[in-house]
Amino acid sequence: MADAVILLSGGMDSGVLLACAKNQYETIHALTFDYGSKHAKKEIAASKALAKKYGAVFKKIKLPFINSLFSSSLLETGPDIPDGPYRTESMSFTVVPFRNGILLSIAVGYAENHKIEHVLIASHKGDHPVYPDCRVSFNKAMAEAAFEGTYTKVKILAPFEGLDKKQIAQKGRSIGFDFTTTWSCYKGLDLHCGRCATCLERKTALEFEKGIDPTRYAE
Repeated sequence: MADAVILLSGGMDSGVLLACAKNQYETIHALTFDYGSKHAKKEIAASKALAKKYGAVFKKIKLPFINSLFSSSLLETGPDIPDGPYRTESMSFTVVPFRNGILLSIAVGYAENHKIEHVLIASHKGDHPVYPDCRVSFNKAMAEAAFEGTYTKVKILAPFEGLDKKQIAQKGRSIGFDFTTTWSCYKGLDLHCGRCATCLERKTALEFEKGIDPTRYAE
């Protein structure tokens, strides 16, 4: 089996992708990025624990320039995270400009340097239109650039791009994935706030209303 690189955020999507990929690759290199988000501490802790659980090589990469150069409510330097479901006017506040483009570029460089063929990203079809760097067309363009721009012909793969978040949750449950090991909330508090858009999306995916979401929420 070959090796792979995965963008591991510590969230449920990339966590399930790591669990699914474990038996498909000899070694998985899990790259987690500290770019100055409000929930970085929680994300990084979750990523490190997931990497250990699934036997992946864990790499934390600091990108301080994002926090200092870009504007977003996700960042420590930005305004408060808005509550409520995803809406165009509020979702735009949580965009970190070209984030996935930057992270994928680093992952592709890492893969080429280590002669690793595949880079995995957990983008899915439930990702919202306001996030242009989550779209299938974006992943396709980045995959073409990676393949053309590396001597080793690195391939970017998005295995979940045909699934929505609830389907990812179902896939995780089918393999016994523990969702309590992941972190979604943008606010980075002791518990998931239960009010921000990403918490509400997590609740829907994990079917909170049916009482089967194992996540502990503040409310």
